[in-house]
Amino acid sequence: MFIGIDLGWMASSSSGVCLLRQDSAGLAFGGWDTLAPHQSVLDWLDRAIAGKAQVAIAVDAPLLIPNPTGMRLPDRLLHQHFGRYHAGCYPANQNLPFYAAMREFTTALAQRGFAHATDCPAGERVMLEVYPHAASITLFGLSQILKYKKGKVAERRQGLAQLFEQQQQYFGKLEPHLELDFAIDTTQKGTALKALEDRLDALTCAYLAAYWSWHGLRRNTLYGDRQNGYIVVPKFASDSGTADKPSA
Repeated sequence: MFIGIDLGWMASSSSGVCLLRQDSAGLAFGGWDTLAPHQSVLDWLDRAIAGKAQVAIAVDAPLLIPNPTGMRLPDRLLHQHFGRYHAGCYPANQNLPFYAAMREFTTALAQRGFAHATDCPAGERVMLEVYPHAASITLFGLSQILKYKKGKVAERRQGLAQLFEQQQQYFGKLEPHLELDFAIDTTQKGTALKALEDRLDALTCAYLAAYWSWHGLRRNTLYGDRQNGYIVVPKFASDSGTADKPSA
């Protein structure tokens, strides 16, 4: 089982969640939702993983924030490698207001048996931090990120439609294979449009959890480390090697 969480950075914020299952063809879409507060995400997670030993969770939020001030190592590395694509990530440190919520959520995952991808043996419950914008550059071959988070409503709608088109196209031909045979409604506005954004990002996160389980470091790069924080990003196609078998 593979779960993606686009985590709201405050405990009261809304979060997108998505579930993918492994099947004979590769992956199957298992549903998505938008939930608030963080406890609702954990309640959903408990129901989803009940009785499941092999689960990979990819979270779009800083899982490890060891630095009191400044910028984490993975944030700095992503700016260096993906800044040209407008895919640098927001810096995290312990002085920022979201730190307590991030620490508590990571602790809650650890209490449920999840270990970091840096030190989790194959076949166990694993959690990893991801960044959908950077992943869209490497997996979809974009020259810069799709602009669906800011701007006018019409621009955001167009960006979300483009994002889902890319997900349908590339997740349908990458390994593992994921067929997305449904449509989305981008005519929404306000909180409904934001909820769609959260779900689409959670879908990317869930796919990244599967991609890590299938390929490990052969087709993914670890920006940072366990001590300083890390973000997992798929490699560019030209840098990838032979696939590994899935471990979750």
